[in-house]
Amino acid sequence: MKLVFIYGLPATGKLTVAKELASITGYKLFHNHLVVDLLLSLFEFGSPPFVQLREEIWLSVFDQACKSDLPGLIFTFAPEKTVRPQFIGDVMNVIDHAQAELDFIELVCPLPELKTRMESPSRLQYGKLASRSLFEQLHAEGTFDSTHMPKPRLTLDTSLHTPLEAAQHIAAELGIVPPSNSAPADKLPPK
Repeated sequence: MKLVFIYGLPATGKLTVAKELASITGYKLFHNHLVVDLLLSLFEFGSPPFVQLREEIWLSVFDQACKSDLPGLIFTFAPEKTVRPQFIGDVMNVIDHAQAELDFIELVCPLPELKTRMESPSRLQYGKLASRSLFEQLHAEGTFDSTHMPKPRLTLDTSLHTPLEAAQHIAAELGIVPPSNSAPADKLPPK
């Protein structure tokens, strides 16, 4: 199994690109807000039980996906300070133990564009951060520090590509052959 770990600041287009990538590759999409929203129904964001359960569920899903017959899984992730420092190492250990593959993909976008996207109505569907002023405050406080992330296999500026183009670049870089009922391989950009 291959885990495609897409990360970046809020509003870089992680979910939008991931949906396109899932469509191209046939991989399952595990959007991090599925777990976040579940746990917010019980616990305050960043509280100890929230943090512990969020990471346990994420890791458990990765472990079970590796044990299944899934060819691949796409995960979206926004590095932020409530995620414990050991989480990325734990992800790598789960994937290594299962002898699966792990590729980190970083999505970036200029801050003025991010701020424009921040208040998009589509962000409210998953309870995502949708306040420009709160984003600016959190960003200034260093909440979204990603310096602990491993070097990505690919970094894409989503202001320069449509979501489909970004997904096509990711699929090409990772050498993922689309399933027969998806986009033909000749529609993917050259590697």
